[in-house]
Amino acid sequence: MTDQALAPRSGGRALAPDLARGVMLLSIALANVPWFLYGAATSGVSAHRTGATGLDALWQTVAIVAIDGRSYPLFAFLFGYGIWQLYTRQRERAPDEASALRLLRSRHLWMIAFGAVHAALLWYGDVLGAYGLVGLLVAWLFLRRASRTLVAWAVGLACLLGLAAAAVTAAGALVPGQGSGLPSGAVPQLAEITPYAASVLPRLQTWAVVTVGQGVLGLVVPIAVLVAIVCARHRVLEDPGAHRPLLVRTAVLGIAAGWAGAVPSALVHHGLWDLPEWAPLLLNGFTGLFAALGYAALIALAAARIAAFRGPGPLAFALTAVGKRSLSCYLFQSVVFAPVLCAWGLGLGGVLTQWQAALLAVVTWSVSVGLATALERAGRRGPAEWLLRVLAYRDRNPSATPMAP
Repeated sequence: MTDQALAPRSGGRALAPDLARGVMLLSIALANVPWFLYGAATSGVSAHRTGATGLDALWQTVAIVAIDGRSYPLFAFLFGYGIWQLYTRQRERAPDEASALRLLRSRHLWMIAFGAVHAALLWYGDVLGAYGLVGLLVAWLFLRRASRTLVAWAVGLACLLGLAAAAVTAAGALVPGQGSGLPSGAVPQLAEITPYAASVLPRLQTWAVVTVGQGVLGLVVPIAVLVAIVCARHRVLEDPGAHRPLLVRTAVLGIAAGWAGAVPSALVHHGLWDLPEWAPLLLNGFTGLFAALGYAALIALAAARIAAFRGPGPLAFALTAVGKRSLSCYLFQSVVFAPVLCAWGLGLGGVLTQWQAALLAVVTWSVSVGLATALERAGRRGPAEWLLRVLAYRDRNPSATPMAP
């Protein structure tokens, strides 16, 4: 069993987790939109186009350093945090631990199903399946274990990933002649497939690889989820004021390490460092975990300041409304991106530059903020959250349960 008592939660819904989810969805939109572009040569390891100049080159640098490989670990951390919140909430209502675990298992299985449908219809880079798969494994293997056990596993996996990143980077530095080892445009541009029916199977096939590779084999998501559960047991995001020194250190050191670890990828992409493109890839992913934790800590500190001085204003209210409906808002991005950018739709993905696509991502996220705010004022859940709860609680009364974290 865990070493944390399932004490009743105090107060209402915490600000920090929802605020983090609301902000996080902007970074998710910015990270995903380049993958909907097509028609130009790209890096062999990312969707960023080669030979970029001007605003495109500037935006690529910002994205590589601060967004790519930093968004989905933050999403994973918040997902893991929500696992413990949901588990403890169910245990508060009933002492039957098996029932709480069954609910988590059902929820994670349905997340995988949601991910498969999302991939088949719109977006092969879906992360719902990856998180659902990790959620199944974590709930089965780790949820009832002591925090020190979770910390040991997280540190061990992080050390393994760090050693692999260092080895791959060093190996790349020793490769004679440099070059990517991959042809330009080696990353498949599935957005250029037309007609629509022909694009379904390639999306599903790619999604299956992403679900296992990014979800489990990449190690970043499991590490983030394990760390999140330990943090949730200590209510770090619910009570950020009580953990301010830890959050300040994590924000400063995590973001610094995360951005520094992405600099080699940016230099290689722009041809300023003669290494194979794959050489800094693991380092970028490994340090992205630290950046994600730093972002979460920074947002928690902002939430503490908001709560202490003036309470949520209009902006915080809107962002938390998005956070409460993060699943719906995440899916909404694909509902916009796919038909607008893919060749089977309007085909703007073959026309827009990268910085223009980033503007589309910001506009799409902004629209989702407006929609979520309207739903919040009406006291209604997001449609995807409602459906997931109906399915996960199909043998219960979902309307009697509060919004999921």
